[in-house]
Amino acid sequence: MDLRNIAIIAHVDHGKTTLVDQLLAQSGSHRANQQVAERAMDSNDLERERGITILAKCTSVEWQGIRINIVDTPGHADFGGEVERILSMVDGVVLLVDAAEGPMPQTKFVTSKALALGLKPIVVLNKVDKPDAEPDRALDEVFDLFVQLDANEEQLDFPVLYASGRDGWADDVLDGPRKDLQAMFAQVVKHVEPPKQVAQADQPFKMLATTLESDPYLGRILTGRIEEGTLTTGRTIKGLSRDGKEIERFRVTKILAFRGLSRQPIEEAAAGDIVAIAGMTKSTVADTLCDTAVSEPIPARPIDPPTISVTFGINDSPLAGRDGDKVQSRVIRARLMQEAESNVAIKVSDSAQGDSFEVAGRGELQMGVLIENMRREGFELSISRPRVLMKDEDGLRMEPVEEATIDVDEAYSGVVVEKLNARKGELVDMRTGQGGKTRIVAHVPSRGLIGYHGEFLTDTRGTGVLNRVFHGWTPHKGPIPGRRRGVLISMETGQSVAYAIFNLEDRGKFFIGSGEAVYQGMILGEHSRDNDLEVNPLKGKKLSNVRASGKDEAVVLTTPQRMSLEEAIAYINDDELVEVTPGAIRLRKRFLDPHERKRESRKME
Repeated sequence: MDLRNIAIIAHVDHGKTTLVDQLLAQSGSHRANQQVAERAMDSNDLERERGITILAKCTSVEWQGIRINIVDTPGHADFGGEVERILSMVDGVVLLVDAAEGPMPQTKFVTSKALALGLKPIVVLNKVDKPDAEPDRALDEVFDLFVQLDANEEQLDFPVLYASGRDGWADDVLDGPRKDLQAMFAQVVKHVEPPKQVAQADQPFKMLATTLESDPYLGRILTGRIEEGTLTTGRTIKGLSRDGKEIERFRVTKILAFRGLSRQPIEEAAAGDIVAIAGMTKSTVADTLCDTAVSEPIPARPIDPPTISVTFGINDSPLAGRDGDKVQSRVIRARLMQEAESNVAIKVSDSAQGDSFEVAGRGELQMGVLIENMRREGFELSISRPRVLMKDEDGLRMEPVEEATIDVDEAYSGVVVEKLNARKGELVDMRTGQGGKTRIVAHVPSRGLIGYHGEFLTDTRGTGVLNRVFHGWTPHKGPIPGRRRGVLISMETGQSVAYAIFNLEDRGKFFIGSGEAVYQGMILGEHSRDNDLEVNPLKGKKLSNVRASGKDEAVVLTTPQRMSLEEAIAYINDDELVEVTPGAIRLRKRFLDPHERKRESRKME
């Protein structure tokens, strides 16, 4: 069968997954009356809750006798490791750009990777039916971006489609019939070349593994594109590491091909097709699966290095073990090692303490997703503040810099620029567009952006949009001011009392309500001043025969400020931890005993 392999790439929320839904529906991949979830490709709970794609996924559609394998890729820079590997599996990309927003930081990131691989893009201007859409301006910006990224003549001569993924239509011209996606299918078949590998079907079998998953029945499953030869079920093949060492020999127990939303077992797979293979016990991502006679591995692309590091430790608070059932360090270590194996953008190492582990990755969101998955699996953890990873270059200490693209109402642009300057950011571009929105582009050290997002939303009354992507390395820029205010720390262990919190409300804002379990050293809220303050949240009203206890019911507390996992991790200082359990997210001091805290702070001075 004639084949095409494409990836859909775009910035966050520009409509990739919704478009794939429509491609599946219009190609007849599911019956007209079949119940299919919205955003069918976002299959795990976190993806559905957050409305983002975290893991790259494959599907395939058939159009006029041609099979089109489609890979839906994540849009967030934190999951860029997924995108880089996936692009080596395909022969063309569909670049989706929001006709109102134009190219965004992540568009730039994924496009640069695709152009560097020599892939020729098809540009789709999505959401052209939005009231603020400016397709002509967006198209000019895409062309400028390609020039900036050193695209060659062929890549600059890209076809353009105007579309609405939500309504399921795409046309070659802006005022086309707006009926269906036939124009997109036709462009993919015409513009994307069939896999070059098909001509090498008579060579020995070779495939580069690009994604790994585990199945309770089949064990390890590796997905990739067959580069040469054919593969049949039951055959013995071997796994080669990147440096050509043999890892293992194994029998192929199953070959799974992507057909619509499901994976179907097939007996034989040919060069050029994207398939999943089961049967191995050790081979992993970036290894070459090949015929036993092959000795040369397929070169794997280097992945961008991690930029931040977080310490995962056991939960040693007084409330440890109440919620979760996975609390031992060896269980935590095994789970982190399993994650590092399937996610090449994460690196795990043992720390000096022995009961904690250093996990290095791309950003706070990637760490937040990993921690959230672990707490749902029953783990209890204590998490440190993220630290930026530095490197030495010619005797200079270098730190990572991110390109921040910010869209805010004009009224808030002043405060945003002021905050970026305080964080050692350099303004690159600032312009006001339609509707009074200002776009600010700045290069800011990664250190400066840790913990900034919450402050940014407060400064812009929740209307600003901040996008960031790794830009490069720069000499260390010196100290950056951290959190301005101190915290309120519990001096007692027990259940918080409404009367006590009510009387302490003028000291700051609280993160907890009444009747919640607290312990000595736990952070209850943010102090209104810049120093830490120890408070007693258990202090009830002294009762006498004059004062009746019924008066307590009249106490009305301000609603506590609840933090999401990412907000909590970004909020804490170096001497603090986030306690994460399946049922709670608590902030605490690293040393719970006040005397120990004082001793440690003297050592740091």
